[in-house]
Amino acid sequence: MTRAPEQPSEKPWSVPVALHEVPETGRSFTLVADERTREAVSKLAGLRSLPRLEARFEVTPRGRDGLNVAGTISATVGQDCVVTLEPIENEIEEHVELAFAPPAAPTIVHEEGERVEVTPVDAPEPLLGGGIDLGAIASEFLMLAIDPYPRKAGAAFEPPAKEADTGGPFAALAALKKTETGE
Repeated sequence: MTRAPEQPSEKPWSVPVALHEVPETGRSFTLVADERTREAVSKLAGLRSLPRLEARFEVTPRGRDGLNVAGTISATVGQDCVVTLEPIENEIEEHVELAFAPPAAPTIVHEEGERVEVTPVDAPEPLLGGGIDLGAIASEFLMLAIDPYPRKAGAAFEPPAKEADTGGPFAALAALKKTETGE
């Protein structure tokens, strides 16, 4: 019997928690990503490496049908310095605080004869399928915390020395025009 190849998950790190798994007093989670998960997150985030990825969360009820998530994501990320192109490692520590509630029906307003859906700015994140995914939350906050332009300590960009004024990109055309017109 041949098995179909496994389809890669859309989420490289998935740690689902159902609403009913969180007692009234709340629940603590300490997550440590294994090598395979770190490799998948690293690839998705465009990192050279991800030697460490951990998360600590406190999940507490929010009313009858919601959850609050508070905690910290910490990681060691391998990147390339944008100045020297040398490999470097950076430490990341990112605070997380989110509220989740069942998705509310959007408010519909009519503007200039069209129906427009309006979502409140401070609305909680939608609680989909009766739960949350702590691995996905950790992955998303990690990716938001990654420095898009990492620099090695002490590396400074030195722009190339300015060349003598050549008259700009059209100087050759201006000189050609002068010789044609006899100026």
